[in-house]
Amino acid sequence: MTNDRNKTKTINETPALRRLGPFGWAALSADKATLGGLGLLLLLSHASAASFSFSTGDPDGKIATLSRPPSLGQIQTETADDFVVTQAVVIRQATFTGLLPAGAALTSIGNVEIEIYHVFPGDSANPPSGNVLTRTNSPADVEIDSATRDGDGGRLSFSATMVNPSFSVSNSVVNGINKHPNEKTNGEGAVTGEEVLITVNFNPPISLPADHYFFRPEVLLSRGDFLWLSAPKPIVAPGTLFAPDLQSWMRNDALAPDWLRIGTDITGQGPFNAAFCLSGETDADADGVPDSLDLCPGTPAGAMVDANGCSLDQIAPCSGPASGGTWKNHGQYVSAVAQAAEAFLEQDLISADQAEEIVTQAAHSHCGFAGR
Repeated sequence: MTNDRNKTKTINETPALRRLGPFGWAALSADKATLGGLGLLLLLSHASAASFSFSTGDPDGKIATLSRPPSLGQIQTETADDFVVTQAVVIRQATFTGLLPAGAALTSIGNVEIEIYHVFPGDSANPPSGNVLTRTNSPADVEIDSATRDGDGGRLSFSATMVNPSFSVSNSVVNGINKHPNEKTNGEGAVTGEEVLITVNFNPPISLPADHYFFRPEVLLSRGDFLWLSAPKPIVAPGTLFAPDLQSWMRNDALAPDWLRIGTDITGQGPFNAAFCLSGETDADADGVPDSLDLCPGTPAGAMVDANGCSLDQIAPCSGPASGGTWKNHGQYVSAVAQAAEAFLEQDLISADQAEEIVTQAAHSHCGFAGR
């Protein structure tokens, strides 16, 4: 995560710059006027920002399913449900609704972890094990590492709100998660508990390109289990209608990496959705910086960017300063590249060796020469 820098620094006062080699020093000494060049990026236009939201709607009272991390004497059990993003987005917040045991305090929630999965066969062994009837339209074997957020790791914060002190569902799945041919258990019956809404804020936000995904929350309680509540299928307004809307799936450590369809495989009812919402903002160039904060729209795919959404080539283009016009000379261009590389180095986006190599390549380029 990029740290904000509020302190004005001179060349001699910048610790990161001292890690640059002779090319970095020479380039910055060649034209000190370019040291304020990064501020010119403020003249660039922001991308057109739009909000992103997704919702499956409110709980429908049909089923509640376990979703907990591994703990002493308890195996990990996961429930996941799908969503679609039609363009690149940055997700800042999620909410999901489930049951706590009757009488449990909200403070019994010790941790929340969120994972995002591609749809099978992405991130999966294929063909699968054969331990389940099908993996078609299931979550992948493994999560997307870059999209995982864990409260214990400081990458999300969470809060819980009591919605209803007594909420009942017609069926539940906690332990009945079995390999084929014993997958159908019909569920474990009705359950009543405290309906709670858990709100999660991601730090950093989750950046996702357009695709079909599964959302998987886990909740650790100091006593008892968290059960994620189902939502209407098909989705009804004001939920977010989309196609194809798959269904919620479930697994535990004994079944992993495979998954079972909760409605079709386990209970013979359903299929079901699960109650959750996502919110954030569009990210048109898919660089991980939301459009409202992106000072450099149109970043090429895969380019490394700073907190402003700007790549090195956008900060110091070969064709001329980002604010317009042409470079006065080659030295001014190299100095601008060195300043940009030093900023990336300070933000731990690149190493000192990489910064030195960037400046060396700029020094050997033809950028800034007359007629180039």
